[in-house]
Amino acid sequence: MRISIGAAGAVAVALLATACASGGSGGVPAPASVNLTGKIQLVSYDGCDDMLASLRTLTAKNVGAWGFGMPMVALEAQDSMPAARSTAGSGSAGSYSTTNVHEAGVDEPDLVKTDGSRVIVVTQGVLRVIDTASRKVTGELRLVPREQSWMPADLLVSGNRALVLMTQGGGLAVDTTARIRPMLGPKYVLVDLSGAPKELGSMSMTGSHVDARMVGSTVRIVVKSTPDIAFPEPKPNAKDAELLAANRAAVERAPIEAWLPKFEIESGGVKTPGRVKCENVSHPAEFSGTSMLSVHTLDLNGSFGTVEPISVAADGDTVYGTKDSLYVTSNPQLWFMPTVLMPEAVDPPADPVKPAPDPEMPTLIPDASPGAIAPEVQPTHPEAEKITPPTPGVETVAPPTPAPTPKAETIAPPTPAPTPTAPPERTEIHRFDITAVGSPRYVSSGSVPGRLLNQYSLSEHAGQLRIATTSTPQTPNAKSESAVYILKADTLAQVGSVTGLGKDEQIYSVRFIGDLGYVVTFRQVDPLYALDLRDPAAPKVTGELKITGYSAYLHPGAPGRLIGVGQEANQEGRQAGTQVSLFDVSNPATPQVLGRFFQEESGSDVEWDPHAFLYWPADGLAMMPLTSWANNWSEGSSALVLRITDTEIAKLGTITHPKIAQQTEFAPLNPGIRRCLIIGESIWTLSDLGLKLNDAKTLDDQTWIPFS
Repeated sequence: MRISIGAAGAVAVALLATACASGGSGGVPAPASVNLTGKIQLVSYDGCDDMLASLRTLTAKNVGAWGFGMPMVALEAQDSMPAARSTAGSGSAGSYSTTNVHEAGVDEPDLVKTDGSRVIVVTQGVLRVIDTASRKVTGELRLVPREQSWMPADLLVSGNRALVLMTQGGGLAVDTTARIRPMLGPKYVLVDLSGAPKELGSMSMTGSHVDARMVGSTVRIVVKSTPDIAFPEPKPNAKDAELLAANRAAVERAPIEAWLPKFEIESGGVKTPGRVKCENVSHPAEFSGTSMLSVHTLDLNGSFGTVEPISVAADGDTVYGTKDSLYVTSNPQLWFMPTVLMPEAVDPPADPVKPAPDPEMPTLIPDASPGAIAPEVQPTHPEAEKITPPTPGVETVAPPTPAPTPKAETIAPPTPAPTPTAPPERTEIHRFDITAVGSPRYVSSGSVPGRLLNQYSLSEHAGQLRIATTSTPQTPNAKSESAVYILKADTLAQVGSVTGLGKDEQIYSVRFIGDLGYVVTFRQVDPLYALDLRDPAAPKVTGELKITGYSAYLHPGAPGRLIGVGQEANQEGRQAGTQVSLFDVSNPATPQVLGRFFQEESGSDVEWDPHAFLYWPADGLAMMPLTSWANNWSEGSSALVLRITDTEIAKLGTITHPKIAQQTEFAPLNPGIRRCLIIGESIWTLSDLGLKLNDAKTLDDQTWIPFS
């Protein structure tokens, strides 16, 4: 759920104000980066005592004078064929589209789901069921109080069960200091859809929601948390050394419960608290102790608490799943300079000694060596004392020679502490085996240089994991560059790599399709790289295409075709508006542009949320929200409908929802279209206001279904 910047700021201020009044431990930290290259040894703790000793030691080492991080409010910003599927013939009355997902057979949470006979949506804190035959709302369930309607929520549906994932602030997650209590954590609600929507139970937890995936009816929910340690309030004018010592002492006193992730299950009005068990916690060979990654398992046909959760002493922010594996990665976080304890000041000696010149320090003393250039004569200050030179012929008496001064003892100045530097960027990867029923099995960890963009930067194929990252320079005058690394999927040990992509640029989109890969980098122009990944030990670039603008999302089209959605830009890299491109990639050595659509002064949610994109190959249709940057931006996004053939892109038209009067609510309704679906012969578009149906061939209006 997207909320306005104004609402976001108001919520953030309210959350921070509440947190500051509460005091307590920090929220999501910027944990120390560790190098897991080749260190795939996994360790389980012998018991709670062993776990506590280990976590205390590592957490004390990584805590800073201000806790685990610095305050920050972040606003909400993912080798499969298209996700659209058909339960009957193409374009027939029984066909319908599904969520645009990364991997076929692995569903992802989104704000709307359909099985062809009904549409289930969650907007403004309300779950609604719409019958596709009668085109009427047949059921509603309010999930949160009206004043919390801004809360982001998504859905996963299997049969007559729905799981609503409420991230309790989602994009407003606060990276808090040690003085601020964590914000309210995520909540997951299981809903019965067999009749009127009815809540069956819920699970709440501390920490922050990362993501979830569903295979069959089994959902894996990934949550991360930080130690719940109450650091002492700082004393006025306290030095960093004192703050750091006090925080380390607090860590050393913290019980094991401070690290064990907490959750609470509610069913039938009864609340049952729980924690991850010590025996269900593992860790890689190296870790910081400042973050815990947990995976909760739920069969939508069952209930919460049936399967015990597992945890790994690690961080995570991106989830990628296949039918057999769940990968969680952590990008390098915002780096904060660690506390540096300066040496105590030393009193100068009674008789100061003139220091010897530092050979590494430039000097202002003129160079008297032969051939040196004389310094420029400086003007005399008008108030300087004037000295009369001696008169010729007059005897000059030399002053007495002073007695030699005893040589004073030379005291070397204290050696300054080295200046902290940012650690090299690395992306850590953790793999869980989800083939068995019940809890997933943590099997391996690894890391690669650089930072990945999103889940589309990852792809498992033929026993290999491909991952694309951008490495940011850590030294002056160095240039960023990108690379694709090939790892063994079972051990995450590196097999091969291709580096040097997009010098002084960064990755904007990635797509892996079978043995091929496509990477878009951008700064001023858009190089589209085609990669041959058939030999994991020797991947290579086979072709490169440079065009203006960039693609922020790549989607497989017809065989040998690739669709890109992003922005057009001028030669200086300035964005100009939405651009949809059709690429011919049938020959990996010579990728070409076959067609482009451009809408000036506009943008699309697809650039950061691929769930907003719908490709319907049966009719060659592509749909996406389109927001104008012009004067009518407040009207929200329309739905852009394109026809994409093997050779060109053509605009069929746009779909809009009714306008609404000016709103004064804290969380106003968003009139913009956010999702597009195909059900039978109709296009269904969704906004906070309701659902609209249009003819899929002519785009003529058919039905408006308002939300009360």
